[in-house]
Amino acid sequence: MNVERVLLAEPRGFCAGVEMAIKALAWMVHAFEPPVYCYHEIVHNRIVVERFERRGVVFVDHIDDVPLGRPIMLSAHGSAPEVVAAAQARGSFVVDSVCPLVTKVHHEVKVRSGKGFRIVYVGHEGHEEAVGTMAVAPESISRVETVDEVDALPEFDEPVALLAQTTLSHRDWEGVAVRVRERFPDVWTPGRSDLCFATTNRQSSLLAMVTQCDAVVIIGSSNSSNTRALEKLAREGGCERVYRVNNAEELPDDLSGTVGVTAGASAPEELVDAVLARLAPVRGVEVVTVTEEDEYFPPPRNIRELQGAIEVASTALLGGAMLTRPTMDDRALPASDVLAAL
Repeated sequence: MNVERVLLAEPRGFCAGVEMAIKALAWMVHAFEPPVYCYHEIVHNRIVVERFERRGVVFVDHIDDVPLGRPIMLSAHGSAPEVVAAAQARGSFVVDSVCPLVTKVHHEVKVRSGKGFRIVYVGHEGHEEAVGTMAVAPESISRVETVDEVDALPEFDEPVALLAQTTLSHRDWEGVAVRVRERFPDVWTPGRSDLCFATTNRQSSLLAMVTQCDAVVIIGSSNSSNTRALEKLAREGGCERVYRVNNAEELPDDLSGTVGVTAGASAPEELVDAVLARLAPVRGVEVVTVTEEDEYFPPPRNIRELQGAIEVASTALLGGAMLTRPTMDDRALPASDVLAAL
């Protein structure tokens, strides 16, 4: 390998929703005897999932696979209402770690369907977020992914609303959305885009450097929608050598010149560090920054209550003063550090 320099995208890696979900599951691992159960992968990254599996987390695709009375976490991608209800009926302690941006889309589906709208939902077939969102009002949603699928929609008698999977790339979304608006000129759209700000930022930082790169490395798992969107975007941006890797060991040995590096929203920073070490650029690493992210999602409410109860119990056992007891600053605790400590 003869890499001259690396252009490192910023922002990259964990988004606020992933940060929240990983820290919430880590709290459950520390608070409960194993096994802790999680409905679907907590986030779409194999390294993250394996790290939790080693700590006794069992990932299931059906709530019925959870023994009665065990703690359950629901993944960041959002769950169907019947799944949430089944978990609450089955689990001793249930945490829904759904990303607030996905919750926003679920709310829009519920409100629009309740007002008699036909919802045209742009999303990937079979993706967990899309499945969970469509289950909010299955009789009122038509899912599309391509312009051809928009053209195949019937003429609806009811008013039409346009919503989207949060992790779509702008390029995947834009052409389909334009066609929906052409077919249904009076279509309702939310005041704030459904597309995730973190997904958009990671795509923008990639586009800011892709034309300068001889090769681009995208770090993330194959089942991560936003990671695959980055991979597609790099190819569409004109880079002939684009590699999606799970870890540094999957890098090709013949990379040279200028290599761009970024990571999907579910990929921990330790994977980025390992890739940079393997690339070992002669002229070092140059960070390409398009914006600063300071978004923060606090833990789910019952995790916050659990944290508070543990803080009170610990203070009482140690004979401390309740009014001056130290409290944990969750915002200052990076999920990558939490993950590394598991």
